Parts: sequence; C-alpha cells; structure tokens
Amino acid sequence: QVQLVESGGGLVQAGGSLRLSCAASGRTFSDYFMGWFRQAPGKEREFVAARRWGGSSTYYADSVKGRFTISGDNAKNTVYLQMNSLKPEDTAVYYCAAARRANYAGRSSEYEFWGQGTQVTVSS
Repeated sequence: QVQLVESGGGLVQAGGSLRLSCAASGRTFSDYFMGWFRQAPGKEREFVAARRWGGSSTYYADSVKGRFTISGDNAKNTVYLQMNSLKPEDTAVYYCAAARRANYAGRSSEYEFWGQGTQVTVSS
C-alpha cells in the first residue's frame, strides 16, 4: 500500500520561505516520477514541480520557476519542495503525488497515488 504523507505547510508572510516534505512508503520508488501539485479555493489542481525518483532532471511550472526547488533524499524516502520568495498567489493546498513511469508527468491524471495535502497560506 503506497502512502504519501505531506508536512511542512503553514502561514508565512509574502517573501518568506517554507519547505514541504513528502514521506513515501509502501514500495520501492526507483521507477516512479514524483510530483507536487497545488489547488487553491475555486480553482483546478495545477502542476507545480516534478522529478524522477533519484533523477537529476527537474520540471517546474512557469509560475514557480526560479523560486521553488524539488529535491529528494533516497535514504529517507522523502521528496521535498523548497519554496522561496512566496507570494499570496501561492496560497493553496499542496499535494505530493507519485506516478509509476520513467517519463515526465505534468498532468494530475498521470499520477496514481496522492497524499492528503498540506495547507500553505501566504499573507500580503
């Protein structure tokens, strides 16, 4: 049973930083693509960032490029999303997701497993 558990959300002022963590368990993720998505109230879930487990290539939405960084710690089975220079428009519930595939996955429909989400609120 795959489990993804996010943590690290909270309330931060604009310009601040947060680091989200996604602890993965239940299987070996070496053949998985890991992604972060977010969903703001009244909006559709949108892609934020992704990387292949253990891989070096990373992918970002234009809205977060240069401010967010996705990384992973294989020993801890954890994926991170470092968020800097946060803006009020980054306010959303952030979800970690896993897709069993080797190629880039940028759509939520391509991911089979999801965490419960963690709230990020950026005040102006």
